[in-house]
Amino acid sequence: MLTLFYHPLCPFSRYVRLILGEYGIEARLVEERFWERREEFLLLNPAGQIPVLVADGQPAVPGAAIIAEYIEETRHAEPRENRLLPASTGQRVEVRRLASWFNDKFHAEVSGPLVTERIFKRHMTLEQGGGPPDSEAMRAARHNIRYHLAYIGWLVSARDWLAGERLSLADLAAAAHLSAADYLGDVPWNDDEAAKNWYVRVKSRPSFRPLLADALAGLPPAKSYADLDF
Repeated sequence: MLTLFYHPLCPFSRYVRLILGEYGIEARLVEERFWERREEFLLLNPAGQIPVLVADGQPAVPGAAIIAEYIEETRHAEPRENRLLPASTGQRVEVRRLASWFNDKFHAEVSGPLVTERIFKRHMTLEQGGGPPDSEAMRAARHNIRYHLAYIGWLVSARDWLAGERLSLADLAAAAHLSAADYLGDVPWNDDEAAKNWYVRVKSRPSFRPLLADALAGLPPAKSYADLDF
């Protein structure tokens, strides 16, 4: 049995949950308040970061990108044409490039600041980095998201999915980070119709349903968050 240490609004945790959902892999979810730096959790991942995937009798697998590769490497029975990482080297490079774009660049510029300022800091002590939200950081994130949406729209104007003709890890990474911002109502969907239509397709997949059911105490999702026709 797999166990995933996660937070419901952590974009990296959402990425892993989508991958598990696409492959039909069940995992026990354990919400981890990573900022508390529990000793038991640090033994699993000394970096103190989520997500962490644990399989019985196996070393813990830390970090979304490593977990994604681990799942790909262990899905031996899955037909190659149904995999989230394609067969050809060139296609795999493009999928990894775009997954990195969203897991690194988008997170640094958009989803990381929004989630940290509006969610995580609410639960942290001053010593843990908590306190009032940084309005300038949130303003910058809301500005940055616009060119990321334009990039998504540009990609899908020439492709069926972000990295090519099939759904891939790139789509799941992008959707995971966008979904966290969407929960907070911070995605200007009217800016790019192509990006919005692509997100509707991902959002409508069965793997997305558990994410749409997430609701944090004291901070409900935006009204259109779970709406498939928004």
